Amino acid sequence: MSGLRAVVLVFTWTLSAVVFAEAGPAEALLQQMQQAYRQLNFELTLVESRQGQLEPKRLTRGHFDGLVMTHLTHLNGRPREFVQRDDEISFFDASHEGYTLKHSRLPGLFTRLQLTSLEPVLDHYDLVIAGRSRVLGRVAQVVRLVPRSDHYYGYVLWLDQESGLLLKLDTLDQDAGLVEQTMGVALHISEEPSVFLRELKAATLPPAMSLAEVYPAPQQPLQWQAEWLPEGFEVRSQDKHKLPVTEQPVDYLMASNGLVDISVYVAEAGAEPRQQLIRQGATHLVSLVNPSRVEVTVVGDIPAETARRIAESVKPKVDTP
Repeated sequence: MSGLRAVVLVFTWTLSAVVFAEAGPAEALLQQMQQAYRQLNFELTLVESRQGQLEPKRLTRGHFDGLVMTHLTHLNGRPREFVQRDDEISFFDASHEGYTLKHSRLPGLFTRLQLTSLEPVLDHYDLVIAGRSRVLGRVAQVVRLVPRSDHYYGYVLWLDQESGLLLKLDTLDQDAGLVEQTMGVALHISEEPSVFLRELKAATLPPAMSLAEVYPAPQQPLQWQAEWLPEGFEVRSQDKHKLPVTEQPVDYLMASNGLVDISVYVAEAGAEPRQQLIRQGATHLVSLVNPSRVEVTVVGDIPAETARRIAESVKPKVDTP
């Protein structure tokens, strides 16, 4: 047994003894997962499956003195990379210039699950230990997140028994059908951050901007509101801005339950009313024109009927005397 493997096992056993004393077994496994993500240096190659389309990615994470760095890159198609330094994320895409946002986070539920507060998870899901399985030739503890509402997806997590890291994530619909899967295909844990991250640490990245700098007047009061949101969701931000490429002005609000974000766009309707329903894995886009002649578009990792109900609930605000 290598020195690193022995250290990881001691860390896992010690942490397990503490968290099992303070929480239920399934919650303790999630705490262990988050602790491993926050402490270990690793490189995990992933394959994301959406409606039969496979998207390989690589997630690399390293801990330096006083600094945490994460690099996420798409391995196929046009180059897309994300570099995280603490809470600043730099976005790089072949289609536009790179930029950095303050107080941001990496896209995707796979990384969000490992950093978000467990409170909303415990509020809206029942946690069930579903035994052991194997991923990457490693023994994994299987934990199910069973939603307490039809407006949420369910999830199944495979957690490396040795290190605690998340190795596989399934997103399930109401009938327990698979709608999206992210699965690790190669994992390397190291005592020190990778050479690549050390080089990236010294690289010059685009200057960090806040949302206030991106949008000249964020958090503007909107003339519209969503009168219905799924239980646990609340509006976190709102503004007026123009869509990229089309330059169409829109009112925008973002609602979140701490784990899943929902974006709502309200714009003037075109000459011909239209309805759209687009699905990409767990993400649905629902667009419709309501009786007030505005086009409402809802995007989020939520069931289609949930997105439609939100869109139909958007109405003008009524001024109270």
